[in-house]
Amino acid sequence: MGARDRLIDSAIALMRCNGIAGTGIAQLLDHSGISRRSIYLNFPGGKSELVAEATRTAGQATSALMRTVTAGTDLAGAIAAFPALWRDVVVASDFTAGCPIVAAALGRSESPEAADVAGETFSEWEGILADRLEAEAVEPATARSLATTIIAAVEGAVVMSLATRSTAPLERAGKQMADLVALHTGKTTSVA
Repeated sequence: MGARDRLIDSAIALMRCNGIAGTGIAQLLDHSGISRRSIYLNFPGGKSELVAEATRTAGQATSALMRTVTAGTDLAGAIAAFPALWRDVVVASDFTAGCPIVAAALGRSESPEAADVAGETFSEWEGILADRLEAEAVEPATARSLATTIIAAVEGAVVMSLATRSTAPLERAGKQMADLVALHTGKTTSVA
């Protein structure tokens, strides 16, 4: 892995735990093992450019995962998988790692570009879910609204789980989102 990729991976990891404001150049250098000079060779715009690229990279990876997970025939079960995936992440990090896209959205004062990328990423996620819901015969306006609700519920549940150091918000959100999707698609959910 090259210096650029190591810096991006480190930025994502640090943003998940510290937010953008808490992710400084010194932490990035320490975490990545890369020299200060490499940051500015790869990211002439410094930290702001690096966290924007980290946000873009994390968003693209999650978008690809969403497309894969929702490609199955059981859409309600696929939607229920998102909180389950997050549950594993927050538990493995001892409730310290959240979503780097949320961190970027909240870090507008540090990196307006990263916040803009976060907005584009959330819109892309909504589009992925809305398209899949429309494929299940959900009316387009309802599909878009439901997609927004799903993203907001899951991201909010991640934040609540971190704050309460409990997976209960994720468990409840997963069940409700699966039930809601099943209601709109006319299919029963097998999620417990």
